Amino acid sequence: MNLFLTSILLSLFAETKETPAPIATFSIAAMDPDTGEIGVAVQSKIVAVGAVVPWAKANVGAVATQSFANVTYGKEGLRLLEMGKNPEEVVKSLTRKDPKKDLRQVGILSANGKAFNFTGNKCFNWAGGKSGENYTVQGNILESKKVVEAMAKTFESSYGKAPLAERLISALKAGQEQGGDKRGMQSASLLIVKEGWGYGGNNDKFRDLRVDESNSPINELHRVYLKHCELFPRPEKYEIKK
Repeated sequence: MNLFLTSILLSLFAETKETPAPIATFSIAAMDPDTGEIGVAVQSKIVAVGAVVPWAKANVGAVATQSFANVTYGKEGLRLLEMGKNPEEVVKSLTRKDPKKDLRQVGILSANGKAFNFTGNKCFNWAGGKSGENYTVQGNILESKKVVEAMAKTFESSYGKAPLAERLISALKAGQEQGGDKRGMQSASLLIVKEGWGYGGNNDKFRDLRVDESNSPINELHRVYLKHCELFPRPEKYEIKK
């Protein structure tokens, strides 16, 4: 009996290591064609979502990997974009060699504004996405498809009215107003890249902000963003003219 129980426990432990908790979330990867900024914003009912989902590289593109996230999609996706592959080709390449692709969800954006997203047929409902010029929105375990629809509409309608970071946070707020992650809220993240805009001008991470655990992560992310703007304002020539 002891040997039997031991084998069961070992089996469960192995499965847990192999298949982590689902990164059930909603995210947006987008760019501003006027400034060249590229970014990802994300919210989830999981701690420290910013350590998993968002990936971006200046002049290359962005990746949002979620739902039992395969984090290799981030680095490899950016590498394929840099090689000249379009977002759809990148998604096909990433998922073709992934035995658990049916559990994955990913959004890919290239620096020229082209976008594509993928939702595996075993992702937990509601799950899906929407892509348009300069953005892709995706989410799983959502209240309904209205979450991604509201995010897309908010992003599209805000063009030319605010910096990219603010447009992404507004998109998250719009998604949450439609119910967001049906399990609730816990963490959020914002990543904005542009060549030479990072700390000291020596990298591309202009804003890399994370709220790892909060009852109101999107509002807290917005607060932290405003504090970050006080210390690191946008270069004057890139300010949005109201």
